[in-house]
Formats: sequence, structure tokens, C-alpha cells
Amino acid sequence: MGHLLKIHAVNDVRLDAYERPEPGPKDVVVKMKACGICGSDLTYIKVGGMPREPGGTTALGHEGAGEIMFVGSDVADISVGQAVIVNPMNTPSYIGSGGPEGAFTEELLVREARLGDSILPIPDGIPYDIAAMCEPLAVAMHGVNRAEAKAGTKLVIFGCGPIGLGMVLWAVDRGCDVIALDLAEERLERARALGAKTINPSKEDAIARIKQLHGSEVYFGRERSSTDAYIDAAGGPSILSDVVSMAKQHARHVITAAYMKPIELPAGQMLTSEMTITTAVGYPTEFPDVVAAMPRLEKEIRSIISHHLPFERIMEGLEVAATPQSAKVMIEFGDA
Repeated sequence: MGHLLKIHAVNDVRLDAYERPEPGPKDVVVKMKACGICGSDLTYIKVGGMPREPGGTTALGHEGAGEIMFVGSDVADISVGQAVIVNPMNTPSYIGSGGPEGAFTEELLVREARLGDSILPIPDGIPYDIAAMCEPLAVAMHGVNRAEAKAGTKLVIFGCGPIGLGMVLWAVDRGCDVIALDLAEERLERARALGAKTINPSKEDAIARIKQLHGSEVYFGRERSSTDAYIDAAGGPSILSDVVSMAKQHARHVITAAYMKPIELPAGQMLTSEMTITTAVGYPTEFPDVVAAMPRLEKEIRSIISHHLPFERIMEGLEVAATPQSAKVMIEFGDA
């Protein structure tokens, strides 16, 4: 008998006894080695999960890596003992985001498994905790891709949680000029170590400082920051209006934070900049690119992990992940 982390109601999350379903001919079972705690896990807990039916529960965990322990007879190119990363968005049940399976369990059933799609091999020599960073790093890469960031792009990233730090990592790696903002000094320190300039909006005038660091230009009678693109990975209600107020002509703003309430858009100010506001969600194509970069960026990826805890201490892990000082909290299984 194993265990599975499940949400039962608002702020009611439990490590339940769990009998893993028998795998079918198209399925694999992954012996879990590492799984990160995501901000969306904490959000799901706050809202009571995503039950398909009233009174239902939500299984948690979608940032997982482990070792293949069973392969169905119809599954090609996957073998027992293989070290793999699970792409939850490419599983039929969206593992950990509303389906019956969640990766916070000792043995994860992956239905209709396909190599290179829902299951990706871990590059040789990459440890499981780094491999389990693939999912949040793919979210981060997609945000940077949606910002159309390339070498020389002046980029501002709001929020230095695990996703924001991942964005800093990819943007710096591409040769962007990156400014990162957060209220927690510990997170800003990690962003600086990755190569970003940083601003703490509680201690300085963020808009003035961005203009100072990226330069400014006057257009239609208003001083605007020379920043090319902005990414909102924080979810602060004033971020959009701050960006609109300083955006230069054709600047791009990408919202990747989840807003539960409408936010204000000063459309009048936006008229003269012809800026673009768009969003980024998930990682439609980024998983393989992240896996390929792991051997080269292992040290930088490791710097985003702030805590390692064993699976039996996952409740403590959820509390740590909710603190503004923490970065990625990694849960590890067995001897991992």
C-alpha cells in the first residue's frame, strides 16, 4: 500500500493511503525519485482542488522524475530501469492537475505512455532533483519565448519565485539584459547570482530604477523605459498599469501569473505606445529544449532549489513552499 497527496476541501490536503491502479498494455509505472512543489499546488489547496465531481478529491504533484518499473506490452522504446521525466500536460489525465493520478506518490501510473511525448529520458549523469526541475523550467522558457527574448533584448521580470528565477536563467543564457523584481531579498540574491540586475519595489522607486538601468526615451511627449519586453510572473495588481505607464513603442508584456480578479488597464496611456499584451501558459513545445540544456546548465538549475525534503515530510514542504523566502522545494523519494 502506497500513499498519494490529495486535496479533500479548501485548505484540507492529506497524505492518503493509496492503492495504485493496475497498469494496462499502453501504460508505464514510474518509481518516483523527485517531485517539486509548484505554486499552482498551493493555489489548488487554497481553492479546494479541481474535483471533477462534487465531493471528489484532487491528486497533487506534476513536476516529477523517476525510474521506469513497469512497461506495458504495447509501449515502444521504453525499458524497465530507465531514468525519465514525466510531461504531465501530455498525459491523458493531466497528472496532478485534476485527473486521478498525481506524482506525489511512490509509484506513478502514466497512462498511454509515449517516449518523447509524455515520457522523456533523463540525460546521462543528471540527478533526479535536477531532472524534476524540467516542468517549471519549461513553463519559464515558454514565458521567455512568448516575450520573443533574444540576445540583447532588454527584459524586465516581475517575481523571483521558481518560475521567475527560471525565466532569469533562460534570459541570461540567451544574452538578454535582465532586471528582476521581488520583495524578498533571498530571492533577489538568487536572481543576481544567475546574472540579473535586481530591484526591490518596497525599497526603491521601481519605475524610475528600471528607466535608469535600461535607459529611457521620449515618445509622444512622455518619458518611457527603453525596455523591450516585460514578464509578469508575480501577479501584483498594479504591475499591468505600471508597465503601460512606462512601455515604449511596440514593447511586449507577457502575463504568466494567474489572476483571480480583473486588473485595471489604463488604455488611454497605452494608445500611443501600440504595445502588445499577451499571456503564456504551460509549455506546448519546450520540454525537449529544457532536457537538452540540463547538462550545460546543471549548476544554474541547482541554484533555484532551496529545500530538499523526504516524501514523508511533504506537509512541512508545503508550508516551506508558501514562504516568500523559499525558491523550489524538492520532495525526494526513497534513496534518491
